[in-house]
Amino acid sequence: MPQPSSADPQFQAVEGTAANFRLGFFRGLPIALGYAPVAFAFGVLCVQNSIPPALAIAMSVFMLAGSGQFITLSMWCSGAGILSTTVAVFVTNLRYILMAVALFPYVGKLKGFSRLLYGWQITDELFALHVTAFQKGWPLNKTAVFTATCSAHIGWVGGTVAGVFCGGLVTDVKPLGLDYALAAMFLALLVPQCTDRLHVLTAVMGAFFSVALKSAGFGQWNVVLATIIAATIATVIYRHGKKRDGGLQAGGGKDGEATASSPAPKSREVQA
Repeated sequence: MPQPSSADPQFQAVEGTAANFRLGFFRGLPIALGYAPVAFAFGVLCVQNSIPPALAIAMSVFMLAGSGQFITLSMWCSGAGILSTTVAVFVTNLRYILMAVALFPYVGKLKGFSRLLYGWQITDELFALHVTAFQKGWPLNKTAVFTATCSAHIGWVGGTVAGVFCGGLVTDVKPLGLDYALAAMFLALLVPQCTDRLHVLTAVMGAFFSVALKSAGFGQWNVVLATIIAATIATVIYRHGKKRDGGLQAGGGKDGEATASSPAPKSREVQA
């Protein structure tokens, strides 16, 4: 396994509450900075569409689901009922089931309220952050993990609060380019995970199938279905490559080092 660089602040803290707090903060800070402008746009749109400020902020505090919140906002504006809105948000967030399955080998030792809190705060970006960290061998440390998730959460809520109170000053959020912030953050999280040809191929296939399914009218299902299709094809290629003992394989890093697609190691003991 490649050794982390001591120059990287995400790897410097190994023991002690303060050190792990710093580690979690540096993990979550880029996500918080990416969340803030998107949440700001959400807050502005809420005010412009006559959603009470308190309700807009409460959505960011308790939902913590960017796509779900924007869907709720759009359906509110269209006059949809509570049942229709609930079903739409539920279907959109079904992808979290896949994320939970992928994370369980690493966070299964969390119990009770800790597991509930972690599951509630997991988003697409935090999932990518943590699954990559765990696959690199980082231990399941509660202080580091929850500092990262809470930092991102604060960034989302803080952006919403700023948008709500500045909503009257901003007439159109599009010229500010805030809608690109989330896409840019996803790209920043994706690139470090493309450690070999199979990972790159999987990413390209996922993007291709997502666009194709969206164009075919699958709506919010396009991301979930594209992920399943791309991952299935990559798994078939990986297993076929292993049988042939060559070709295009995941886990084929330098000197046999494990990569992000390697089987999940047994979870280490939970640290405080």
